[in-house]
Amino acid sequence: MTTITTENLTKATSLLSQLTLDEKIGMIHGAGLFRTAGVPRLGIPAFMMSDGPMGVRREFADDAWSGIYGSRDRITYLPCGSAVASTWNRGLAHSTGQVLGEEARGRGKDMILGPSVNIKRSPLCGRNFEYMSEDPCLTAGQCVPLIRGIQEFDVAACVKHFVANSQETDRLQVDEHIGERALHELYLPAFEAAVKRAGTLGIMGAYNLVNGERCCESPTFLGSVLRTAWQFQGIAVSDWGGVFRTKESAESGLDIEMSVTSSFDEYKFANPLKEAIRRGEIDERHIDVKVSHILAVMDALHMLDDAGRDDAMGARTATVTRNAGGYGGRAHRDAALAVAEESVVLLKNEESVLPLDPSTLDRVLVIGANADRVHSNGGGSAEIKALYEVTPLLGLCGQLGGNTEVRYIPGYEIPDSAGQTDRWQEESLHDTTAEAARTDDTRRGELREQAVRLAGEYEHVIFIGGLDHDHDLEGRDRADMRLPYGQDELIEALLDVNPNTVVVMVAGSPVQMPWADRAKSIVWSWYGGCETGTALAEVLLGTVNPSGHLPESFPLHLEDSPAHVLGTFGQPGQVRYDEDIYVGYRYYETKQVPVRFCFGHGLTYTSFRYTDLHVAVDGDMLRVRCDVENTGARTGSAVPQLYARLEGTGEDRPVAELKGYDKVRLEPGERRTVILDVPVADTTRYYSNATGRVEHASRVSVAVGESVQDIRLTGPANMSVSQRI
Repeated sequence: MTTITTENLTKATSLLSQLTLDEKIGMIHGAGLFRTAGVPRLGIPAFMMSDGPMGVRREFADDAWSGIYGSRDRITYLPCGSAVASTWNRGLAHSTGQVLGEEARGRGKDMILGPSVNIKRSPLCGRNFEYMSEDPCLTAGQCVPLIRGIQEFDVAACVKHFVANSQETDRLQVDEHIGERALHELYLPAFEAAVKRAGTLGIMGAYNLVNGERCCESPTFLGSVLRTAWQFQGIAVSDWGGVFRTKESAESGLDIEMSVTSSFDEYKFANPLKEAIRRGEIDERHIDVKVSHILAVMDALHMLDDAGRDDAMGARTATVTRNAGGYGGRAHRDAALAVAEESVVLLKNEESVLPLDPSTLDRVLVIGANADRVHSNGGGSAEIKALYEVTPLLGLCGQLGGNTEVRYIPGYEIPDSAGQTDRWQEESLHDTTAEAARTDDTRRGELREQAVRLAGEYEHVIFIGGLDHDHDLEGRDRADMRLPYGQDELIEALLDVNPNTVVVMVAGSPVQMPWADRAKSIVWSWYGGCETGTALAEVLLGTVNPSGHLPESFPLHLEDSPAHVLGTFGQPGQVRYDEDIYVGYRYYETKQVPVRFCFGHGLTYTSFRYTDLHVAVDGDMLRVRCDVENTGARTGSAVPQLYARLEGTGEDRPVAELKGYDKVRLEPGERRTVILDVPVADTTRYYSNATGRVEHASRVSVAVGESVQDIRLTGPANMSVSQRI
């Protein structure tokens, strides 16, 4: 694991003493849209950054949001954060990080701006597809190996957005009022794990305010929490345009200011900061601390092997000790496919409609615009200039081959984009509200009528719809959970004429499914990277046994969501997190609110039996052991999930909280013992509203299952653990 060592800190101190004020100022703000200034005379290079969590972004000009390369910056399009979480597979999270790190280094980057680990509070957040889960345990479990994978290639991960970037509406000014319990139990743990367990070298401050403090100048979060409590020694960088005041940000734990404009000398950490220091309004020691952090990280990344050498030409000298990286290789595409395959979630499969048997398919009708649409080129800063992207239609046709006639019709029309434009980045510091794109009603009716007529003539019909990056989009939240473009009406009509229609959703956020009770089979695919269509086709045709499980709850209606029932969401100015810790399944299960599909849910083409639960405290670890057996006819992967209920706290607590998980691949008839080891402290701790500090429950009961509602085994309710803390 890449870490900052004493040697790195010593070298940083030595170099710092040789720097002028102007040189230090140049290192702490953008000198290009994605870089800071270097100090050539001392062999200190510029610090190069890039988005994002789904792959390295295209190359931009230093001072304009225009692409400057032709084909040379096409890279591997990786599955989104929700897809990585949906695998419930730490190994695949690690391989995702390795691809991201190697390709970032191959493109000459020093820091990749990801992963995104904000908790999914509402189904409507425009950036939910980038985030992993509504649950801090699953988010931490997946982001830690991903970060370690990135940093194996001498590239710093930059975990974002710190903290609680849970809505896009008014994202530059919104003040989010969050209680201490919710902060400590939900919104901070993944960031803490990124710092303490993964050793992330970078963290990005969010745009928003929390409890009246701007995140990029917060003495609480950047100071007391990040630097003091967690002892973070890496680089804290602002979100692009997230710094508003010079003195307050300079005296916080923020190290680098970045923005979206080319007026680099006017950045708050540029001339305004230098003048404030000269006037004696800000102590230069604050800048020294920032530069020390930057230099220590640079040395940890082997960027300073030639530091101290006077290079009159200012050239950036390659060193033999730094990983060179590389991008666009076959191994990276294979890794992306492996993640995509395990991210697809089989939500429903009555009468074993799936998998389809290719040998019996003489003709298939595919309906839906998402069948023939790519998604890599949108979504905001997660956009990718991909080597390629396999659509679902291409994946199906390629795997079915020439013996099956595949007919495709869109069924609905996607109007001219109301989402991301070429100028979105330049305009991103100004809140905008796009008008809803309109579809001609006559045209919509004609397309629906054609699709329904043909569906009645085919035995095998696959509808592939969902959302796109006109809806899952940085800078804008969705207005509701309804499917756009009249898809609900179309699906209802298709099920009327062909009840066996397979319904596939490609999206990054939950949608209402008023037709779900009628559909026999429903498949969920996230934005799954360059091999999305390949993985989806493999699941539909049975080449791959689905093993994805939902990393978030799918509510029946938006009005059921706790962020909307108990708190506020999506309004400008101020929002309240009055739901406290009752986010997602913590609310639905405790308050017994029905959902469409619960947290952790995922079906497969085989079956599993759980037996022989043993629960024990072994030193500082809670050890939960059980046997899992594949009782079906296909090889498949079980996902044992460990839930705990804290008892004896004297406070209201959720009836279930995820504390551990694993993924186990089993052959038919194979039985294996699964051991879930969780630190006792992690299993029992909670933030007490009564005392205002972290406490530990005296008792905890445990349950193991395939989802929060599919519990197979339960442990003793009176297991005392307090004496072990």
